[in-house]
Amino acid sequence: MTETAPRPETDTATATATPRRRRTPQALKTAGTLLRFLMRQPPSAFGLVVLALLVGTAILAPVLATHDPYVQNLGETLLPPSGAHFFGTDELGRDVYSRLVHGSRITLTIIFLVTIVVGPIGLAVGTAAGYFGGKVDIVLMRVTDIFLSFPSLILSLAFVAALGPSLNNAIIAIALTAWPPIARLARAETLTFRKADYISAARLQGASPLRIIWRSIVPMCLPSVLIRLTLNMATVILTAAGLGFLGLGAQPPLPEWGAMIATGRRYMIDSWWLVTFPGLAILAVSLAFNLLGDGLRDALDPRQMHKR
Repeated sequence: MTETAPRPETDTATATATPRRRRTPQALKTAGTLLRFLMRQPPSAFGLVVLALLVGTAILAPVLATHDPYVQNLGETLLPPSGAHFFGTDELGRDVYSRLVHGSRITLTIIFLVTIVVGPIGLAVGTAAGYFGGKVDIVLMRVTDIFLSFPSLILSLAFVAALGPSLNNAIIAIALTAWPPIARLARAETLTFRKADYISAARLQGASPLRIIWRSIVPMCLPSVLIRLTLNMATVILTAAGLGFLGLGAQPPLPEWGAMIATGRRYMIDSWWLVTFPGLAILAVSLAFNLLGDGLRDALDPRQMHKR
Protein backbone atom coordinates (compact mmCIF):
# COMPACT_ATOMS: atom_id res chain seq x y z
CA MET A 1 0.00 0.00 0.00
CA THR A 2 1.41 3.36 -1.08
CA GLU A 3 1.70 5.98 1.63
CA THR A 4 0.57 9.51 0.88
CA ALA A 5 3.36 12.00 1.29
CA PRO A 6 2.61 14.63 3.92
CA ARG A 7 1.97 18.16 2.65
CA PRO A 8 4.78 20.63 3.15
CA GLU A 9 4.51 22.96 6.08
CA THR A 10 4.38 25.91 3.71
CA ASP A 11 1.04 24.71 2.34
CA THR A 12 -0.36 24.58 5.85
CA ALA A 13 0.93 28.07 6.55
CA THR A 14 -0.54 29.35 3.30
CA ALA A 15 -3.87 27.71 4.01
CA THR A 16 -4.06 29.28 7.42
CA ALA A 17 -2.90 32.66 6.18
CA THR A 18 -5.37 32.90 3.31
CA PRO A 19 -8.51 33.38 5.45
CA ARG A 20 -6.79 36.15 7.38
CA ARG A 21 -6.31 38.18 4.22
CA ARG A 22 -9.95 37.74 3.35
CA ARG A 23 -11.10 39.18 6.64
CA THR A 24 -10.31 42.69 5.46
CA PRO A 25 -13.60 44.25 4.30
CA GLN A 26 -13.56 44.94 0.58
CA ALA A 27 -15.30 48.28 1.14
CA LEU A 28 -12.50 49.45 3.42
CA LYS A 29 -9.86 48.41 0.94
CA THR A 30 -11.71 50.21 -1.84
CA ALA A 31 -12.11 53.37 0.24
CA GLY A 32 -8.44 53.30 1.21
CA THR A 33 -7.38 52.84 -2.41
CA LEU A 34 -9.65 55.69 -3.50
CA LEU A 35 -8.29 58.00 -0.82
CA ARG A 36 -4.69 57.21 -1.74
CA PHE A 37 -5.45 57.86 -5.41
CA LEU A 38 -7.06 61.22 -4.63
CA MET A 39 -4.20 62.30 -2.39
CA ARG A 40 -1.66 61.50 -5.13
CA GLN A 41 -3.35 64.00 -7.46
CA PRO A 42 -2.57 67.61 -6.42
CA PRO A 43 -5.93 69.11 -7.53
CA SER A 44 -8.09 66.51 -5.77
CA ALA A 45 -5.75 66.56 -2.75
CA PHE A 46 -6.31 70.32 -2.52
CA GLY A 47 -10.06 69.74 -2.66
CA LEU A 48 -9.90 67.14 0.11
CA VAL A 49 -7.80 69.40 2.33
CA VAL A 50 -10.13 72.38 1.88
CA LEU A 51 -13.22 70.28 2.63
CA ALA A 52 -11.50 68.74 5.65
CA LEU A 53 -10.75 72.27 6.87
CA LEU A 54 -14.40 73.22 6.31
CA VAL A 55 -15.64 70.28 8.36
CA GLY A 56 -13.05 70.85 11.09
CA THR A 57 -13.86 74.56 11.25
CA ALA A 58 -17.59 73.87 11.50
CA ILE A 59 -17.09 71.35 14.31
CA LEU A 60 -14.62 73.50 16.26
CA ALA A 61 -16.27 76.86 15.54
CA PRO A 62 -16.80 77.78 19.23
CA VAL A 63 -13.13 77.03 19.91
CA LEU A 64 -11.68 78.72 16.81
CA ALA A 65 -13.79 81.86 17.01
CA THR A 66 -12.11 84.69 18.92
CA HIS A 67 -15.31 86.67 19.55
CA ASP A 68 -19.03 86.10 19.80
CA PRO A 69 -20.23 86.41 16.18
CA TYR A 70 -23.50 88.07 17.24
CA VAL A 71 -22.23 90.63 19.78
CA GLN A 72 -22.27 94.20 18.49
CA ASN A 73 -19.67 96.76 19.52
CA LEU A 74 -20.50 100.13 18.02
CA GLY A 75 -17.23 101.53 19.31
CA GLU A 76 -15.24 99.24 16.98
CA THR A 77 -17.09 99.50 13.69
CA LEU A 78 -15.33 98.94 10.36
CA LEU A 79 -11.91 98.29 11.85
CA PRO A 80 -9.32 96.86 9.40
CA PRO A 81 -7.68 93.46 9.98
CA SER A 82 -5.41 93.45 13.00
CA GLY A 83 -4.16 91.24 15.80
CA ALA A 84 -7.35 91.85 17.78
CA HIS A 85 -9.62 91.22 14.79
CA PHE A 86 -7.97 88.96 12.20
CA PHE A 87 -10.40 89.85 9.39
CA GLY A 88 -11.53 93.24 10.73
CA THR A 89 -14.99 94.21 11.96
CA ASP A 90 -18.25 95.00 10.17
CA GLU A 91 -20.55 98.02 10.32
CA LEU A 92 -21.92 96.87 13.69
CA GLY A 93 -18.53 96.13 15.25
CA ARG A 94 -18.87 92.35 14.96
CA ASP A 95 -15.74 90.31 14.36
CA VAL A 96 -15.67 89.21 10.69
CA TYR A 97 -13.35 86.26 11.35
CA SER A 98 -15.64 84.82 14.03
CA ARG A 99 -18.70 85.28 11.81
CA LEU A 100 -16.89 83.60 8.94
CA VAL A 101 -15.96 80.64 11.17
CA HIS A 102 -19.53 80.20 12.42
CA GLY A 103 -20.80 80.67 8.86
CA SER A 104 -18.99 77.46 7.89
CA ARG A 105 -21.62 75.60 9.94
CA ILE A 106 -24.39 77.06 7.80
CA THR A 107 -22.55 76.15 4.60
CA LEU A 108 -21.92 72.60 5.80
CA THR A 109 -25.56 72.25 6.85
CA ILE A 110 -26.72 73.32 3.39
CA ILE A 111 -24.36 70.86 1.71
CA PHE A 112 -25.39 67.96 3.95
CA LEU A 113 -29.15 68.50 3.76
CA VAL A 114 -29.20 69.10 0.01
CA THR A 115 -27.11 65.97 -0.58
CA ILE A 116 -29.32 63.64 1.47
CA VAL A 117 -32.41 64.97 -0.33
CA VAL A 118 -31.13 65.29 -3.89
CA GLY A 119 -29.30 61.95 -4.08
CA PRO A 120 -32.24 59.66 -3.20
CA ILE A 121 -34.76 61.67 -5.24
CA GLY A 122 -32.56 61.71 -8.33
CA LEU A 123 -31.74 58.01 -8.01
CA ALA A 124 -35.37 57.03 -7.47
CA VAL A 125 -36.68 59.04 -10.42
CA GLY A 126 -33.87 58.09 -12.80
CA THR A 127 -33.76 54.35 -12.06
CA ALA A 128 -37.57 54.05 -12.16
CA ALA A 129 -37.74 55.84 -15.51
CA GLY A 130 -34.91 53.78 -16.99
CA TYR A 131 -36.09 50.41 -15.69
CA PHE A 132 -39.83 50.59 -16.38
CA GLY A 133 -39.68 52.68 -19.57
CA GLY A 134 -42.89 53.39 -21.47
CA LYS A 135 -45.34 55.82 -19.91
CA VAL A 136 -43.46 55.88 -16.61
CA ASP A 137 -40.33 57.04 -18.42
CA ILE A 138 -42.23 59.64 -20.44
CA VAL A 139 -43.99 61.17 -17.43
CA LEU A 140 -40.93 61.25 -15.17
CA MET A 141 -38.60 62.62 -17.83
CA ARG A 142 -41.05 65.32 -18.92
CA VAL A 143 -41.27 66.52 -15.33
CA THR A 144 -37.48 66.45 -15.18
CA ASP A 145 -37.26 68.43 -18.42
CA ILE A 146 -39.58 71.10 -17.00
CA PHE A 147 -37.24 71.59 -14.05
CA LEU A 148 -34.18 71.58 -16.32
CA SER A 149 -35.67 74.23 -18.61
CA PHE A 150 -35.18 76.91 -15.94
CA PRO A 151 -31.84 78.13 -14.57
CA SER A 152 -31.40 76.72 -11.07
CA LEU A 153 -31.04 80.14 -9.43
CA ILE A 154 -34.18 81.50 -11.10
CA LEU A 155 -36.20 78.44 -10.10
CA SER A 156 -34.84 78.63 -6.55
CA LEU A 157 -35.90 82.27 -6.40
CA ALA A 158 -39.42 81.27 -7.43
CA PHE A 159 -39.65 78.59 -4.75
CA VAL A 160 -38.27 80.87 -2.03
CA ALA A 161 -40.66 83.62 -3.08
CA ALA A 162 -43.53 81.16 -2.66
CA LEU A 163 -42.30 79.68 0.62
CA GLY A 164 -40.91 82.85 2.21
CA PRO A 165 -37.34 84.01 2.85
CA SER A 166 -35.50 81.85 5.41
CA LEU A 167 -32.57 79.45 5.56
CA ASN A 168 -34.80 76.36 5.76
CA ASN A 169 -36.87 77.45 2.77
CA ALA A 170 -33.71 78.23 0.82
CA ILE A 171 -32.45 74.68 1.45
CA ILE A 172 -35.80 73.25 0.31
CA ALA A 173 -35.73 75.42 -2.82
CA ILE A 174 -32.18 74.40 -3.70
CA ALA A 175 -32.97 70.71 -3.18
CA LEU A 176 -36.06 70.95 -5.40
CA THR A 177 -33.96 72.37 -8.23
CA ALA A 178 -30.82 70.22 -7.89
CA TRP A 179 -32.21 66.69 -8.43
CA PRO A 180 -32.98 66.73 -12.22
CA PRO A 181 -29.35 66.27 -13.42
CA ILE A 182 -28.99 63.33 -11.02
CA ALA A 183 -32.19 61.78 -12.38
CA ARG A 184 -31.02 62.16 -15.98
CA LEU A 185 -27.70 60.53 -15.19
CA ALA A 186 -29.30 57.67 -13.21
CA ARG A 187 -31.71 57.00 -16.09
CA ALA A 188 -28.87 56.84 -18.63
CA GLU A 189 -26.93 54.42 -16.40
CA THR A 190 -30.03 52.27 -15.84
CA LEU A 191 -30.66 51.95 -19.58
CA THR A 192 -27.20 50.42 -20.00
CA PHE A 193 -27.77 47.84 -17.25
CA ARG A 194 -31.44 46.83 -17.43
CA LYS A 195 -30.92 44.25 -20.22
CA ALA A 196 -27.84 42.69 -18.65
CA ASP A 197 -27.80 38.94 -18.04
CA TYR A 198 -27.79 39.24 -14.26
CA ILE A 199 -30.92 41.43 -14.41
CA SER A 200 -32.67 38.84 -16.58
CA ALA A 201 -31.60 36.10 -14.18
CA ALA A 202 -33.04 38.06 -11.25
CA ARG A 203 -36.37 38.38 -13.09
CA LEU A 204 -36.45 34.64 -13.82
CA GLN A 205 -35.90 33.95 -10.12
CA GLY A 206 -39.01 35.98 -9.31
CA ALA A 207 -37.36 39.08 -7.90
CA SER A 208 -39.67 42.09 -7.75
CA PRO A 209 -38.83 45.23 -9.79
CA LEU A 210 -38.19 47.18 -6.59
CA ARG A 211 -35.73 44.54 -5.37
CA ILE A 212 -33.95 44.46 -8.74
CA ILE A 213 -33.63 48.24 -8.78
CA TRP A 214 -32.40 48.42 -5.18
CA ARG A 215 -30.05 45.42 -5.17
CA SER A 216 -28.75 45.36 -8.75
CA ILE A 217 -29.17 48.72 -10.50
CA VAL A 218 -28.67 51.35 -7.79
CA PRO A 219 -25.19 50.05 -6.79
CA MET A 220 -24.11 50.27 -10.43
CA CYS A 221 -25.33 53.87 -10.66
CA LEU A 222 -23.74 55.06 -7.42
CA PRO A 223 -20.23 55.91 -8.73
CA SER A 224 -21.54 58.19 -11.48
CA VAL A 225 -24.12 59.74 -9.16
CA LEU A 226 -21.47 60.38 -6.50
CA ILE A 227 -19.30 62.19 -9.04
CA ARG A 228 -22.23 64.29 -10.24
CA LEU A 229 -23.30 65.13 -6.69
CA THR A 230 -19.80 66.31 -5.83
CA LEU A 231 -19.61 68.51 -8.91
CA ASN A 232 -23.11 69.88 -8.23
CA MET A 233 -22.14 71.01 -4.74
CA ALA A 234 -20.26 73.97 -6.20
CA THR A 235 -23.49 75.12 -7.86
CA VAL A 236 -25.40 74.51 -4.63
CA ILE A 237 -22.99 76.70 -2.65
CA LEU A 238 -23.15 79.49 -5.22
CA THR A 239 -26.96 79.30 -5.34
CA ALA A 240 -27.18 79.45 -1.54
CA ALA A 241 -24.81 82.42 -1.51
CA GLY A 242 -26.86 84.09 -4.23
CA LEU A 243 -30.09 83.65 -2.26
CA GLY A 244 -28.38 84.99 0.85
CA PHE A 245 -27.01 87.94 -1.12
CA LEU A 246 -30.52 88.78 -2.33
CA GLY A 247 -31.92 88.53 1.20
CA LEU A 248 -33.95 85.39 0.48
CA GLY A 249 -31.76 82.89 2.29
CA ALA A 250 -30.41 83.07 5.82
CA GLN A 251 -31.76 86.12 7.61
CA PRO A 252 -29.79 88.48 9.87
CA PRO A 253 -28.07 88.09 12.20
CA LEU A 254 -27.07 84.61 10.92
CA PRO A 255 -23.48 84.77 9.58
CA GLU A 256 -24.17 83.24 6.16
CA TRP A 257 -21.39 84.04 3.69
CA GLY A 258 -23.64 85.36 0.92
CA ALA A 259 -25.54 87.56 3.36
CA MET A 260 -22.23 88.88 4.72
CA ILE A 261 -21.23 89.93 1.21
CA ALA A 262 -24.61 91.61 0.70
CA THR A 263 -24.19 93.61 3.89
CA GLY A 264 -20.59 94.53 3.17
CA ARG A 265 -21.09 95.66 -0.42
CA ARG A 266 -22.21 99.09 0.79
CA TYR A 267 -18.84 99.62 2.46
CA MET A 268 -16.57 97.70 0.09
CA ILE A 269 -14.74 100.72 -1.32
CA ASP A 270 -13.28 101.75 2.05
CA SER A 271 -13.74 98.45 3.95
CA TRP A 272 -12.61 95.85 1.43
CA TRP A 273 -12.35 93.06 4.01
CA LEU A 274 -16.13 92.85 4.45
CA VAL A 275 -16.61 91.23 1.04
CA THR A 276 -13.13 89.85 0.36
CA PHE A 277 -12.93 87.18 3.05
CA PRO A 278 -16.47 85.77 2.63
CA GLY A 279 -15.94 85.81 -1.14
CA LEU A 280 -12.66 83.92 -0.82
CA ALA A 281 -14.36 81.35 1.42
CA ILE A 282 -17.11 80.74 -1.16
CA LEU A 283 -14.51 80.54 -3.93
CA ALA A 284 -12.31 78.07 -2.03
CA VAL A 285 -15.13 75.68 -1.11
CA SER A 286 -16.69 75.78 -4.61
CA LEU A 287 -13.30 75.18 -6.24
CA ALA A 288 -12.60 72.34 -3.80
CA PHE A 289 -15.77 70.50 -4.79
CA ASN A 290 -15.01 70.93 -8.49
CA LEU A 291 -11.48 69.61 -8.11
CA LEU A 292 -12.61 66.73 -5.91
CA GLY A 293 -15.32 65.84 -8.41
CA ASP A 294 -12.76 65.72 -11.20
CA GLY A 295 -10.56 63.46 -9.08
CA LEU A 296 -13.47 61.12 -8.30
CA ARG A 297 -14.31 60.94 -11.99
CA ASP A 298 -10.77 59.90 -12.82
CA ALA A 299 -10.74 57.35 -10.00
CA LEU A 300 -14.18 55.80 -10.52
CA ASP A 301 -14.58 56.00 -14.31
CA PRO A 302 -12.37 53.39 -16.06
CA ARG A 303 -12.77 55.21 -19.37
CA GLN A 304 -11.16 58.34 -17.94
CA MET A 305 -8.30 56.31 -16.50
CA HIS A 306 -7.77 54.67 -19.89
CA LYS A 307 -7.59 58.07 -21.56
CA ARG A 308 -4.91 59.10 -19.10
